[in-house]
Amino acid sequence: MASALTDKLSRLVKEMRGQARITESNVQDMLREVRMALLEADVALPVVRDFIARVKEKALGQEVMSSLSPGQVLVSIVNRELAATMGEGVSDINLAAQPPAVILMAGLQGAGKTTTTAKLAKHLIEKRKKKVLTVSGDVYRPAAIEQLKTVTKQAGAEWFPSTAEQKPVDIALAALDYARKHFFDVLLVDTAGRLAIDEALMAEIKALHAVLKPVETLFVVDAMQGQDAINTAKAFKEALPLTGIILTKTDGDSRGGAALSVRQITGAPIKFSGTSEKIDGLEVFDAQRHAGRILGMGDIVALVEQVTAGVDMAAAQKLAAKMKSGSGFDLEDFLSQLQQMKSMGGLSSLLDKLPAQMAAKAGQVDMGKAEKDIKRKEGIIQSMTPLERRKPELIKATRKRRIAAGSGVQVQDVNRLLNEFEQMQSMMKKMKGGGMMKMMKRMGGMKGMPKF
Repeated sequence: MASALTDKLSRLVKEMRGQARITESNVQDMLREVRMALLEADVALPVVRDFIARVKEKALGQEVMSSLSPGQVLVSIVNRELAATMGEGVSDINLAAQPPAVILMAGLQGAGKTTTTAKLAKHLIEKRKKKVLTVSGDVYRPAAIEQLKTVTKQAGAEWFPSTAEQKPVDIALAALDYARKHFFDVLLVDTAGRLAIDEALMAEIKALHAVLKPVETLFVVDAMQGQDAINTAKAFKEALPLTGIILTKTDGDSRGGAALSVRQITGAPIKFSGTSEKIDGLEVFDAQRHAGRILGMGDIVALVEQVTAGVDMAAAQKLAAKMKSGSGFDLEDFLSQLQQMKSMGGLSSLLDKLPAQMAAKAGQVDMGKAEKDIKRKEGIIQSMTPLERRKPELIKATRKRRIAAGSGVQVQDVNRLLNEFEQMQSMMKKMKGGGMMKMMKRMGGMKGMPKF
């Protein structure tokens, strides 16, 4: 959806350049394109109608500042209304309750509820410094309980055991009692899902809600579901007092209509979005920033946050001190740089947050191939001995063959990595000599590097 809407708006901005006022005629042209883009993105028809009416009302007759074109003013209005449709600003998780604060996770099977439960646990542990317990009330899906156990361990939370023979209400009450006795701050309850809405599912989750009295009831919805997400949202809204929404799979190649529809359909704020399959792939949802992404403006704030979170500051300072002292840059340092890049979420994840114009230029580089190349280099260096990493000059023909066999690559791949390492080593020496600007200029001219 983002690219389709961005393309249409960019074309209209060019067409409207030079016009002194926003008129009914040029507003109608633009809104026709926006309406089509939203419908193609699977946004619910009532939401589209309401959105178009609001934009039209605010745009008609608006004066255009001398520094702006009518197209830019219209894009600004669309940006504000997109943010308003998805909910203003940020809506944080509510933990204002006598511990343990109970959070009930609801949604259909396949929406990513179990994984999202663990992601939320990790978020609460790291960002809110809470002691978290998870429990599964899904006694129907094979291996659901074991799946939650595995992902909870990855998140660093504690898991409460349950079995398929137990009743969901009994499981929930036992977990709540355990959480109270062991002083947990938060209890996350993963509930059963179905492939479609049915009476049994709704009766069960209503019963769980009645006994647990959760402080948050979060509806987990697949961003790729389109119109189906709207029907599901309506059904859950009627059954439960939803307090928030978590959008999953927002990194997928989806049309994205769910993000623009569920907020208006349920009246509940979108609190989080799942940005990757990794256990830390959960972002606090910011409507203004998400609207910027949809319009191709990117999300530079999220990009900075992602890079900052992924960088090991101690390792970076250690390398900086090493360079300053004149100590050599070795393959251990090179490996550390590759691992830092991986911990940032990968190149494609960073690219997703760039403004559309910059992303298009960077997209000329095959990101999938680049990420595989990083993994290959990591494997080659890890096949070396500690001595070889510290003293790459020792790596001659026999050692190269052994390293290539150990990492499953060809000898020429090892040669290529050593050549790249020598280039980087040379750059690091120039940094020590105060030639930082020269080095940056050289990097700007390197083949295959995207120039923004």
